[in-house]
Amino acid sequence: MTTQPGNDPSVLPNSVALSADTAKLRDYLELTKPKVVLLLVFTAIAGMVLSVPGMLPLQETVFGILGIGLAAASAAAINHVVDQRADAQMHRTRNRPLPKGNLSTTECLWFACGIGVLAMLLLVLFVNTLTAVLTFLSLIGYACIYTMYLKRATPQNIVIGGVAGAMPPVLGWAAITGQVTAESLLLFLIVFIWTPPHFWALAIHRKDDYAKVNIPMLPVTHGNKYTRLQILLYTILLVLVTVVPYLIHMSGLVYLVAAVVFGGWFMLHAIRIQNPQNKRQPMRMFVVSIQYLMGIFAALLIDHYIPVFFS
Repeated sequence: MTTQPGNDPSVLPNSVALSADTAKLRDYLELTKPKVVLLLVFTAIAGMVLSVPGMLPLQETVFGILGIGLAAASAAAINHVVDQRADAQMHRTRNRPLPKGNLSTTECLWFACGIGVLAMLLLVLFVNTLTAVLTFLSLIGYACIYTMYLKRATPQNIVIGGVAGAMPPVLGWAAITGQVTAESLLLFLIVFIWTPPHFWALAIHRKDDYAKVNIPMLPVTHGNKYTRLQILLYTILLVLVTVVPYLIHMSGLVYLVAAVVFGGWFMLHAIRIQNPQNKRQPMRMFVVSIQYLMGIFAALLIDHYIPVFFS
């Protein structure tokens, strides 16, 4: 009696092994918080583009993106390790690889260290030392200072810790020019001021989760009403700051129009979140905030390259 190919029992172990390997890779990818890293890399690319009048140099661009992205992924993986106990108790994070037992702490730390070291090597060897140093400091700022200390020490954790998250445009700028300029710091300021309303909207939505694990997010320590007011004030400041690139002739009219339109849209959501009866608005604003930041930086890129294309 012959065995049909589709019924060959020897195929099953290989299929199971392949499935297990795929699941493992998926867990490692989740450690890196890929959506967050992509947003950070996008702002870094904007910093690169705006740092020069024409096209970007290939080597510094490619290895700069890889190095900055890998460093951000390494910091995210360390965040998973440090927060694993809290993650296991929070509804939003309980299915992450460590709480579910899909990966061990040792595996995560080796992975984080490996891609972190690779990031530094790429930046030192193929970009420049300044970018490597700034990227390393950003990694330490997020993975150690924010995650291990600030997050549990003060309700201003997001504001202070936002310094690390706002660095990618500066890193991108430094990767191409080897300098940190006032213009790059303006891009930093936009992301820095954007961070509190972005994250506090999520914190309102997940207030009970944060309270359960004793993380002093602003809604937990000062209440939702106060947090909503802070979101509005930061949004007003953000809209004003996003006009500055036009005022200092860093960007043109196309960007200004986009900044005003996107700013008005974001402001509308900041006003809507003031209504405590609108239970869905905090999460809606969190999502909109990501779209807003992408829109602002996309407008910077488009405005920058319009003269290049039509010259």
